[in-house]
Amino acid sequence: MDVKFSRMNKEIGGTTCVYWRAGRCNRNPCKFLHRETSSLHVNARSKYCGKKPHSSSNNTSKYNPKKTLVRKREDGTNVVKVSKKSSPSICKYWTNNNCVYGEQCLNLHSWFHGDGFSTLTKLHQHKKAITGITLLAGSNKLYSGSTDGTVRIWDCHTGQCVKVLNFGTQVNSLISEGSWVFVGLNNAIKTLNTETNLEFTLDGPKGRILHMTFGNNILFAGAEDGVITAWRGTSEAKSPFKLVGSLTGHTKSVVCLTVGRKMLYSGSMDQSIKVWDMDTLQCTMTLNEHNDVVTSLICWDEFLLSSSSDGTIKIWASMEVGTLNVVYTHTEQSGIVSLFGMPDEKGKHILFSSCRDNSVRMYELPSFSERGLLYAKKDIASFELGPDGLFFTGDGTGLVSVWKWNELSKMTSN
Repeated sequence: MDVKFSRMNKEIGGTTCVYWRAGRCNRNPCKFLHRETSSLHVNARSKYCGKKPHSSSNNTSKYNPKKTLVRKREDGTNVVKVSKKSSPSICKYWTNNNCVYGEQCLNLHSWFHGDGFSTLTKLHQHKKAITGITLLAGSNKLYSGSTDGTVRIWDCHTGQCVKVLNFGTQVNSLISEGSWVFVGLNNAIKTLNTETNLEFTLDGPKGRILHMTFGNNILFAGAEDGVITAWRGTSEAKSPFKLVGSLTGHTKSVVCLTVGRKMLYSGSMDQSIKVWDMDTLQCTMTLNEHNDVVTSLICWDEFLLSSSSDGTIKIWASMEVGTLNVVYTHTEQSGIVSLFGMPDEKGKHILFSSCRDNSVRMYELPSFSERGLLYAKKDIASFELGPDGLFFTGDGTGLVSVWKWNELSKMTSN
């Protein structure tokens, strides 16, 4: 008995209980310490050598962007790799409200870190992942769709939810064009006219409608079966959208679409990007540079930007022979969920790269110099641009966050 007791005393004297540190130890007595030791504090600091303590709300220190390494591949294209050492890490205990270090914690106690932007409010009422956010043109109404089966309508002035539309099945995608709101469901799209309050159903796609875009007066919808369905807008009150074609060629689900330079671009789980002529609806080109799912596509000036679960962002440019070639590759530390672009308060182009590690990295284009970081408990897959420097994000927990670029560039934390 005395031997056993002396062993326990030895362990108690040397090790702090990790469950106590996380705020959930239920042993009494516990054979580990329920307090910090000086040796532990030294070890923690040596482990995170080079990292500063987390930012408080009054911290105005300049955000330290990552260093980048650029190398050329044999084909002449640039590949950018990002140094891991200078990235601040969010405290996982703080996110669960049980960090015992407080202001002495060496990790970040903030949902964002960066230069020139701040969070205004958070909208909490969705119960599952946000799959689309859209700000209706010419109004103060923000629409958010979720896999909880609802679309919520928010008043941008008050931040209050003014209406809930329940579709009885998960909402997979959401966009708007003019007075129309398009809700991508399973095997169908609901179209809502906000001026006349009329509602129509567009049938034809098979499986989940994973992404939609609108261009050349045509609604394009990418579905789980790999087919892109196209409807043209009409002036007929009883049939405002007419089916004009099905674009086939992808062998797996179409997960992203974008329109630019009179072309439709589609990305798929088959790891390819296809380029479609919007007049003929014919595929003119297939791009095969990614090694995993193509997760997002955006057009920026004369360039096409693509992201993938392979952890790369590729910048494509048109060649004289009419092809699209990769001219630049940026590599993240984890797979990429989504891309989003907008100007900052000074009109500089900012690219948002949402990653599988629940972070969003913000880069100034074309240099890819880092401007900031956003964090969430789950992936941020939905973005929307608002007026006067506003932007919106939606994450996998159902949270919609409202952000704003500051008039004066300064460090902010919340």
